[in-house]
Amino acid sequence: MKVKVLTRNPDNYLRETKKDIFKVERNYDSYLHPFEAPREYTRALNSAKLDRVFAKPFLGSLDGHTDGVACLAKHPKTLSHIYSGSMDGEIRGWNLSERKCAMKVQAHKGYVRGLCFTPDGQNFLSVGDDKTINRWKCFHADSEDSVPTQSILSKSILMSIAHHRTDPMFATCGEVCQIWEETRSEPLKSFQWGVDSQHCVRFNPVENHLLASCASDRSIILYDTRGASPLRRVILQLKSNSIAWNPMEAFIFTVANEDYNLYTFDMRNLSRPLNVHMDHVSAVIDLDFAPTGKEFVSGSYDKTIRIFPIEKGRSRDVYHTKRMQRLTCVSWSLDNKYILCGSDEMNIRLWKARASEKLGLLSGREKNALNYEARLKEKFGSHPQVKRILRHRHVPKHIYNGQQELQIIKQSRKRREANRRAHSKPGSVPHVPEKAKAVLSEQS
Repeated sequence: MKVKVLTRNPDNYLRETKKDIFKVERNYDSYLHPFEAPREYTRALNSAKLDRVFAKPFLGSLDGHTDGVACLAKHPKTLSHIYSGSMDGEIRGWNLSERKCAMKVQAHKGYVRGLCFTPDGQNFLSVGDDKTINRWKCFHADSEDSVPTQSILSKSILMSIAHHRTDPMFATCGEVCQIWEETRSEPLKSFQWGVDSQHCVRFNPVENHLLASCASDRSIILYDTRGASPLRRVILQLKSNSIAWNPMEAFIFTVANEDYNLYTFDMRNLSRPLNVHMDHVSAVIDLDFAPTGKEFVSGSYDKTIRIFPIEKGRSRDVYHTKRMQRLTCVSWSLDNKYILCGSDEMNIRLWKARASEKLGLLSGREKNALNYEARLKEKFGSHPQVKRILRHRHVPKHIYNGQQELQIIKQSRKRREANRRAHSKPGSVPHVPEKAKAVLSEQS
């Protein structure tokens, strides 16, 4: 008679010491786990609650400016260094790891309108109300230099500056959009399309020869440095304050508008935006993309910072403090972990990009547990209780009242259109999608 028995090697399941972890053999057959879905739902609910318990996004503030912060620039090579320009003409360099000012210089007479770094990170450029473009070395705490290495006098006030990602070339905008070379004191090209002034210009980080600017006549203009004239122009209902290109998708850009919304466009079809991002209750001043290209951060005059997924119309999170005033500039760090903002009350604030994220080194088990919880929240995110906990945010009273007022205005507008359509001839009052209402005209 032959008998077959199961045998196991003791080395596979016995512990050598008390602190060793048991190796658990598990069969993932769903028939053997009838209560798997209720158990995972409870875990997702608890994880959503813990997310809100540990949501403490504010990390600290950098104070030292004697006037409102006007612009921010992040160092292209070092994560721990940023530079800020204020409304009194002072530029400061900050060491984020030590939360200290590493350098300060009186760069301009009046407003500092823009800052940008050269691709190697050794120098940075600044423009101000004194019509000058100054080139500076990146200072450290022991440096005594306070004189620019190069100074170019422009014929008009410059409102913004942006540097090419690889070449020694930068662009400025004011009365016209101009392309400059670092070694020359005269612009290489000037682009003009019959507008009064332009106040924001940005180079495309993927297709480096493309750039876009926002103008005071409510238009967004696209340029190609290889051509002699602007490419295309789209005119919106209200003025756009800032523009940012998606760092992962060459043709996608987002603009911050005065009508409290942000619009994401594909430059190949400007007749309507790809998406409209709504949640602010005042004019949106600035925005910046995450290095992944999946999210962006916006700062508004309603004293809040909001984080939007690129494919959604509503914000993922909202940051605010009691003392923070109107936002003037925002920036997303290159390691995708932090957000910086500058505001009217002379402070630069540092935030976590994900409010409940644990900072510092994580063990393998912690990483696996966090990934498992994130997957559960994604799986059960549409369930009412989990969805309510994940979406709920406390906002200041003026934000809450502003949201209620905007909702009443939108309902009233829809009701008025429905009444007009009901009491008019069929087809005389067409249905216009919300995305198409923002664009007035497109020119090429």
